[in-house]
Amino acid sequence: MMDDLKNSKKSQLTQVAQRLESYSDEELTAMYNSIEHKLFEFANFMEAQLAFLYAPFDNEIQHINTESIIKKSLQIEKQIVLPAFTDAKNAINLYKISSYSTDLIKSENGMLEPDTEKCKKINIDDIDIAIIPGLAFDDKGGRIGFGNNFYSKLITRLPETCRKVSLAFDDQLVDQIQMESRKYTVDIIITDKKIIYKI
Repeated sequence: MMDDLKNSKKSQLTQVAQRLESYSDEELTAMYNSIEHKLFEFANFMEAQLAFLYAPFDNEIQHINTESIIKKSLQIEKQIVLPAFTDAKNAINLYKISSYSTDLIKSENGMLEPDTEKCKKINIDDIDIAIIPGLAFDDKGGRIGFGNNFYSKLITRLPETCRKVSLAFDDQLVDQIQMESRKYTVDIIITDKKIIYKI
């Protein structure tokens, strides 16, 4: 069963990667701009007191890079929280940043993370909206993550009231993602073409 699950996810990711490879950089940028524009018009995001975002990271498969979103959010004085992965394996440590250029440092594994000596630690229960990354999604809020389970764990620990939102290119949507549990789903997916509310 686990092997079937792995193979099914693998073929879905291959399908998504092939679709995205057919676009030029200009087309991908235009699609990204459309997603960003929708996010900044999205009431849940704009009204949230404390928004969780993920730091930009390099990955062969396309995902939505958050650098511009974080910078714009800070410009409009939105309170932004990012994860720090440096501690124990299962720990979820969240820190509030106030400056993109001075509050982020590169971790040992090359990820951008909040500088824990400068930034204030935030309790996960205070998060109003969480932007959750992923490589592929379905219209029931199912997602394929990066294999480290960090975000799946985060989803289950976020408060009930927190909106879990993913940003994705429309071509990252697949028919149905086999998931071990529906508790790992997101509520809303914003794509370059539409906003999907979990069925």
